Amino acid sequence: MFTFCPLQGALSESTASQSLLELDGGVKVLIDLGWDETFDVGKLEELEKQVPTLSLILLTHATASHLAAYVHCCKNFPLFTRIPAYATRPVIDLGRSLTQDVYSSTPAASTTIRQSSLSEIAYAYTQTAATAQNLLLQSPTPDEIARYFSLIQPLKYSQPHQPLPSPFSPPLNGLTITAYNSGHTLGGTIWHIQHGLESIVYAVDWNQARENVFAGAAWLGGAGGGGAEVIEQLRKPTALICSSRGAQKSAQAGGRLKRDEQMLEMIKTCVTKGGTVLIPVDSSARVLELSYLLEHAWRADVASESGVLKSTKLYLAGRNMSSTMRYARSMLEWMDDNIVQEFEAFAEGQRRVNGTANEKKEGGPFDFKYLRLLERKAQIAKLLSQASIGGNSAAEGRVILASDTSIEWGFSKDALKGLAVDSNNLVILTDRPTMATDDTPSIARTLWEWWKERKDGVSVEQGSNGDNIETVNAGGRELEVREPSRQALEGDELAVYQQWLATQRQLQATQQTGAAGSLEGPADVVDDASSESSSDSEDEDGQQQGKALTVSATMGQASRKNVILKDEDLGINVLIKRKGIYDFDSRGKKGRERCFPVAIRRKRNDDFGELIRPEDYLRAEEKDEDNADSGNVATEDEKLGKKRKWDDVAKSSTGPNKRGQASKGSGEDADGTGLNENGFIPDDLDEVEDAESEEPTGPSKLVYTTTKIQANMRIGFVDFSGLHDRRSLDMLIPLIQPRKLILVGGNHEETTALAEDCRAALGMDGDKAIDVFTPGIGVWVDASVDTNAWVVKLADPLVKKLKWQNVRGLSIVTISGQLLAATKEGTEATTSTSTANDPGNEQDGGTNKRQKTEPSTAVALTSHALTTSKSIMPVLDIIPSNLVSAARTTAQPLHVGDLRLADLRRAMQGSGHGAEFRGEGILVIDGSVSVRKTAEGRIEVESVGLPVVGRRNTLYEVKKAIYDNLAVVAGA
Repeated sequence: MFTFCPLQGALSESTASQSLLELDGGVKVLIDLGWDETFDVGKLEELEKQVPTLSLILLTHATASHLAAYVHCCKNFPLFTRIPAYATRPVIDLGRSLTQDVYSSTPAASTTIRQSSLSEIAYAYTQTAATAQNLLLQSPTPDEIARYFSLIQPLKYSQPHQPLPSPFSPPLNGLTITAYNSGHTLGGTIWHIQHGLESIVYAVDWNQARENVFAGAAWLGGAGGGGAEVIEQLRKPTALICSSRGAQKSAQAGGRLKRDEQMLEMIKTCVTKGGTVLIPVDSSARVLELSYLLEHAWRADVASESGVLKSTKLYLAGRNMSSTMRYARSMLEWMDDNIVQEFEAFAEGQRRVNGTANEKKEGGPFDFKYLRLLERKAQIAKLLSQASIGGNSAAEGRVILASDTSIEWGFSKDALKGLAVDSNNLVILTDRPTMATDDTPSIARTLWEWWKERKDGVSVEQGSNGDNIETVNAGGRELEVREPSRQALEGDELAVYQQWLATQRQLQATQQTGAAGSLEGPADVVDDASSESSSDSEDEDGQQQGKALTVSATMGQASRKNVILKDEDLGINVLIKRKGIYDFDSRGKKGRERCFPVAIRRKRNDDFGELIRPEDYLRAEEKDEDNADSGNVATEDEKLGKKRKWDDVAKSSTGPNKRGQASKGSGEDADGTGLNENGFIPDDLDEVEDAESEEPTGPSKLVYTTTKIQANMRIGFVDFSGLHDRRSLDMLIPLIQPRKLILVGGNHEETTALAEDCRAALGMDGDKAIDVFTPGIGVWVDASVDTNAWVVKLADPLVKKLKWQNVRGLSIVTISGQLLAATKEGTEATTSTSTANDPGNEQDGGTNKRQKTEPSTAVALTSHALTTSKSIMPVLDIIPSNLVSAARTTAQPLHVGDLRLADLRRAMQGSGHGAEFRGEGILVIDGSVSVRKTAEGRIEVESVGLPVVGRRNTLYEVKKAIYDNLAVVAGA
C-alpha cells in the first residue's frame, strides 16, 4: 500500500514543499519542511497533527522552500526532535546557515501565536485576548539552530541506507532509502524509497543540465554520464513523484553559456553608465552559482586589456554569507567535475616552491578576489550613501548580490529602498517569483508583474556581442514596502502572554515528554527524556494509562479556562511540583500513581557504547570555576574542557553586535599583511558597525510599518533558477517509465498541461493506461502497486514445514498449500501456490501484515464466503497427498534478489580469487571469467575455457557465489 498527500506546494503558486507518504503497515515518511516568505504558521497546522504518527523525515534541498520550517517545528512541536531526519551533508550545513540568516534578518520568522490558542487560556483577560494580535513566539538561538541541525543524519549519494524509525512508529520492515544527485543545489537529492513491492522515486526541483558549480541530475548517470537510458536504480519505479514547476518554460537557445553571457552583458550595460545592479539571491544554495560566475567573470575581465568591469565593485550581502562560503570551500567533491579540476590545479600550483617570479597567483574556486562579503546592515547603508554622494559615483558602477530572492527579508529590501529612485540602477530577477498569498504579493512578485506588463516602456541596448539587451522601466510607480519590527508587550497583552506561556510550561512538564521544543522547561527533564530510546514501548500499561489520564485531566482543566493546575490534577507529581508537600495518599491508586515520580536518567548510547558526559571528567580547577559565583559570565564559554560552538566569536567580541578581531576597523589579520578577513584592503566599510539593537528582547509582538517608495529603476530578468524545463520533462519521464506518476510543485496551469502530455507520452502499461495524478493540497491519492493482497492464517502443520531463505534482511519461502474458508454451510477449499515475503520472519498469520504476490501467481478466490464475510479468516493448510503431484506443476522456480557486482567482487576476493573491474562495468575473475549486468538486471557469465588449475574451477565457483546471493524459490 502506498498513499500520497501534498501538505504544501501542489496546484499552488507557492514554492513551499511538504509531502507525506504512507506505506504499508502505517509507516509515514515526511519529505521536506518548506515555508514561504510569509512565515504563516497556519500552513503548518496539518503537519502538526501528523507529528505523532511520523516515522522519519527526508530533506531534499537547502532552500527556504524545502527546509525553512524545520527549526520552527523542532522548537514548537513536541516529539518532533525524536523523529529521525536524513539529508546529505551539504543540505545540513547550508540549511543551518540559511536558517540562521532567516531568523537574524526578520522578526517575522519567529511566527506569531495562533489566536485560537490565546482564547483558550485567557480567563481574566477574555476581552484583551480577542484584541491581542501577532504575539511573537520565542526565537531560536544560534546554538539551538545548530543543535537541531546536528540531529539530522548525513547520507552520501548512491548508498542504500535502512533508517531507524521514530520511537512511536511501527516497524519499518526493511524500508531502504537511497539519495541521488538532483542538480539545482549543492547536495540536492532525488530520493529512492524501497519498501516491499513499492519502489518510489521522489524527484522535486531537479535539473538535468550541468552548470558552473552543480553537476546534472543522476537520471542518466550524473556528471559525465551521457547514457541513453536511465540508470537501473531509478528506472521503472512503481510511482514517480515529480515536480511540474517550469513545465511551461522552454529550453533557452545556447544553454548555460548563453545564459551567463546574457547576465554579464546586462550588468555591463548598467555599470558603464555608473549605475548599480541589484541581484536578489538566496543565501545558501543558488548563490554559489552566481557568486562563482561573477567572480570568474571579473578575473577574466581584469586580465583582458579591453575589460569594462575593472572599475566596478562587486559585493555579496547577507548576514551569514561567510559561513555559507566556508562550507562551500569544504564541499568541492559534491560539485561538478570542472570545480574539482580547478581546485586540483590550484593546489598543484600551491605546492610549487613560490612559483615563478612573474606568476600571477589566482585563488581557488571560492577564494574570492573581487567579490566582497558584507554581513552588517550598516555596511549596506554606508554603501548606498556612497553611491548617492557627489558626481564621482558615475565613475564606477556597483554590483550587489543580496539575500533574499523574495525581497521580503534580508539585505535585498534595504538595497532596493536605496536604489529605486535612480533610473540608472537596475534590478535583475533570477527566478520567477511566486505568490505565497493572493492578497499581498511579495516585492519580487510585484516587480515581476511590472516586467511582464512592460507598461512604461522598454529600454533596448546593444551588447558587446551584438545582441539586444532589454530592460523594463518602472516608470515612477509607487512600490509598497512592509517592514516588520518587534514591539514590547505592555499591560493586559503582557498578562495574556504570560498566562499562555505558563500554561504551555505546565502542560509540557506534566506530560514529561521531554521534547526539545519545550519552553524553557527543567533541564533535567529535557535531558532525561531526550535520551529516551525506542524502549518507551516497554513501559507498563498502567503507567501509560496514568499518564494519559493526567494529560487528559490537564487538558480538560485548561479548556475550562482554569490555567492554574490543582493538586488533584498534578496527582503524584505534587511531590516534586509543590514546595512543602512530602506526603501523597497512594491508597487505591493504580499504575504510575503508586510510584514516586523520579525521572530516571537513561543511559545514552551510540555505535561505540555509552556517551561520555564531559562534566564527569572535569579537573579540580574546572570544578572550582563551575562552583564559583558566576560573576564573569562572558568567560563561561572559554573554560577549559568547553568546546567552541559554530560562529562563536573570540573573547574580545562580547557585545551583541561586535565582530571578531579580524573584522575590526583596522582590518589587519594575524600576519600583518594589511588585508581584512576576506582579503581586501580595509576601507570605510570595515569601520562601520551596526548600532545597538533597539528592539525588545523580552515578550513582544509583530508590528508592520508600510512605506511607499517611488520606483524609477529598471527591471531585467535572466533565468538562473536551475530547474528542469519542458524539454527535459518530455524526454526523461518516458525514459523513466513509471507505473504511476504524481505531479506536484507547480501551479494549476502547468501541472494540468504536463499531466495531459504525460498521459499521451507514457501510453499503456499492458492493457491499462498509466495513472497520472495531480492532487491538491491535503488530498490523498492511492498509488499502490497493482497487485492483489489477502490476509490468511497459516495452519500449524504448514508452519512446521516452512524452510526460510535469507536474502538481504528478508526471509523468503515458497508455500504450496490448500486454502480453506469455513462458512456456515461447510468448508470450501481452493488450492494455491504463492511466495511469501516476510521481513521480520514472522510466521503468525494473526498479525496485521499483508502478504503480496505477483499477478502471475495470484489466485482468484471465488468462494462466496471469502468475499462476503469479513469476520472469517481464511486458513492455508497443507495439501493432501492425492493433490501433491498436481500442485507441484502449478508454480515455476525463480530467483529472488538483486545481485550487486561490488558484493560479488568482495565475495570472490574473500575466497582467494582475483577480481577486478575492467571496461564498462565488467567484473573479471582470475582473468578467465567475466560477469556483467545488463540494463534489465540479468546476470551474464562468460568463460574463456582455460584449463582447471588444481581443484578449483573458477566458473563453477563464480556461479555458486551468485546463487548464494539469491534465493532460489522452487516450484514445490
